[in-house]
Amino acid sequence: MRHLILAAACLIATPALAEQAAPKDKPGNAAVNTTETPQPDAPVKGANSFTQAQAVERFKEKGFGDVKELAKDSDGIWRGKATRDGKSVEVSLDFQGNVFPKK
Repeated sequence: MRHLILAAACLIATPALAEQAAPKDKPGNAAVNTTETPQPDAPVKGANSFTQAQAVERFKEKGFGDVKELAKDSDGIWRGKATRDGKSVEVSLDFQGNVFPKK
């Protein structure tokens, strides 16, 4: 009986814990970049779950071709070289899916 009461109490308390607001002193660091999310000025460090093939596809979606020398660095950012408008450019991809050509 005690186990049943304890389980019921846990189920009742769980939604309240899930509804807590995020701390306001933390920067916005969404795990997924959406159309509503403004792109940061530089790649965001973080655990990157993109595979190399997915990273290449993401670069292609953003207009880059001939992606090569692609490697994930210690900050979780895919970096490599690609072409765009006939020019070679260094590119990077962060864990949110943001693509950055090196300026």
